[in-house]
Order: sequence, then C-alpha cells, then structure tokens
Amino acid sequence: MIPTITAFERSPDGGQGLARDTRVRWALEEVGQPYQVRLVSFKAMKEPEHLELHPFGQIPTYEEGDLALFETGSIVLHIAQNHKGLLPVDANARARAITWMFAALNTVEPPILELANAKLLESDRSWSKERLPLVMDRVRTRLRELASRLGDADWLDSSFSAGDLMMVHVLQRLKSSGMLDEFPNLAAYVARGEARPAYKRAFNAQLAVFTATSTAP
Repeated sequence: MIPTITAFERSPDGGQGLARDTRVRWALEEVGQPYQVRLVSFKAMKEPEHLELHPFGQIPTYEEGDLALFETGSIVLHIAQNHKGLLPVDANARARAITWMFAALNTVEPPILELANAKLLESDRSWSKERLPLVMDRVRTRLRELASRLGDADWLDSSFSAGDLMMVHVLQRLKSSGMLDEFPNLAAYVARGEARPAYKRAFNAQLAVFTATSTAP
C-alpha cells in the first residue's frame, strides 16, 4: 500500500528542505517506499478535515490504509520499524537508535526552535537583545555536548540510522546562523547526511513543490 503524506502547498522555508515533511520524505526514500503527497494550504490546515488527521493543524501527516499518524518522530519511527534500513537488527543497537531519535526531538531541537522564534518573532520586543545571547548559549551548550559525544565518528552509533536522520534534519536549521561552523565535526556530520542519495531525492521533491507553487499565477 502506498502511503500518503501531507506537505505545505506553499512552504515557508523557501524550498530549503527545513519543513518537517522533508524528514518523512527522507525516511521513505531511505527504505525505498514509494509515497504520494497531498499539498495543504494554510487555510486548509485549520479546517475539520485536516484537524481529523492532525489535531494541532500542522504538517506532515501520514496515511496508510486505516492508519493515520501525525508528529514526525512517530511517523519516522513507524516507517523505520516496518522497513529495513533505518534501524539496526541488533536489539540493543536498535534501542540506541530510537533513543537518538528522542534526543534529537526532545533535547536538541527545542533550544534551536527557541532561537528561531527569538530571531523571527521576538526581534522587535524591548527585551529581545538581552534575551538572544542567553538563547544562543543554550543552543551552544547542546551542540558542545553533541559534538563531544560524536567525536570523530561518522554517525551517532556505528551506522546510519533513523536517529541520525532526525538529528541531521534538526541541526540543519542552524546552518544559516553560522553556529554549526563553530563545531566542525557537527558541520561535517550534517554534510554527510545531506550527501546521502535518499536525502537528495527528498530535498529535490520538496524543492520542486516550492518552485512550482511559487511560480504559479
């Protein structure tokens, strides 16, 4: 059965691959699973039909037969558990890969999103200039800890897994800030993820949507 995912009709990331449907596309490409995409407008995301799939009115969602999922961590884990290629066979290594998925979403991503909000949504507030360095310090703390753990390894736990997929995509949000360059092993780690053929296919698919919709009359 070919699953269907939802994605932005007009992605606010400018086709840079930062929208969360990229994570799901990447996972599907890694395991060789064909998929369909249903594009959703910002207006449609808040309408009852979409809210039945995603109660918080966001993307992506994932539909496969009678199964409907939301939240990228859940979707990618479902894909990884039902296809070969994203989780190790060894039980302990498998558990560690899943742990890194949670770490990416629960420990590393929150301060990065806080930084994005501070720059994009709070820059005009009177307290913004004082708060921004504190937010950046929190991001650097997580990057320093992650860089120390990764060391000179290619991936977080021996071989590429769903944990790396999620972590790389989370870290990509920092590329434009220059903060990732402060940690050369993390910058190289992200570059390795982006060099994977499956990632390139996912990126190009998301970019194609942005390019088509941005030039439409």
